[in-house]
Amino acid sequence: MRLLVVSLFALVLSVAHAQSGELPTGFVYLRDIDASIAQDMRYAADDNFVGHPLPGYDAAECVLRRDVAQALAKVQADLAKQKFSLKVYDCYRPRRAVAAMARWANDGAGGEPTKRFFPALDKRTLFAQGYIASQSAHSTGNAIDLTLVALPQAPPARYDKAAHYGPCTGPAAQRAPDNSLDMGTGFDCFDPKSHTANSAIQPEQTRARATLGAAMRKHGFKNYFREWWHFTYGAPGPAQDFPITRR
Repeated sequence: MRLLVVSLFALVLSVAHAQSGELPTGFVYLRDIDASIAQDMRYAADDNFVGHPLPGYDAAECVLRRDVAQALAKVQADLAKQKFSLKVYDCYRPRRAVAAMARWANDGAGGEPTKRFFPALDKRTLFAQGYIASQSAHSTGNAIDLTLVALPQAPPARYDKAAHYGPCTGPAAQRAPDNSLDMGTGFDCFDPKSHTANSAIQPEQTRARATLGAAMRKHGFKNYFREWWHFTYGAPGPAQDFPITRR
């Protein structure tokens, strides 16, 4: 009962802050903490496994808990000495977006338009495989999806929704455009090859994952073993559902 009351209270606060145009207490725009971290917010656009922007992503902005953003800035400072930069794909994720992912996974459609994200799996198995969940740490603001880019950054080619890109497990040149280091798969690649410790990838891809993982662990982040890009920081708080709006 107490958990239900806390969850309802968090939801009421989320709605109130959304109506006022302000972030809830404790949340910040990453740009206000470290503007040097690149942002490529995939769920605010079409280049994602659903194939279109998700509910609640009204702006392509990374929002995080303040402590998470501050820790991420420390990672960025360390990586800059190695001529690398972080690039974030997803940060805080509204609960309505998590629900939309669940509906997509269970809608009975084959998923062919975005099959490149799960080339070896049936879309209906993504829940059981642990790639999609009905609740997400992203909704608490303490989870982040990210990668590395080399400095100075080269701009990626423009994403073309009408193009036929290769599977996320294929060579980087055949995947959807991305200016990141080659981590062996693309982001949100639902495949065993995305498991952080997968041994089937090339040595340089393994080194890239190791560089990212070491930099994140140094400042308190923990990796999810099925996804080389997914990290959490600290204990999760209440899940939120306020929309991501322009900074």
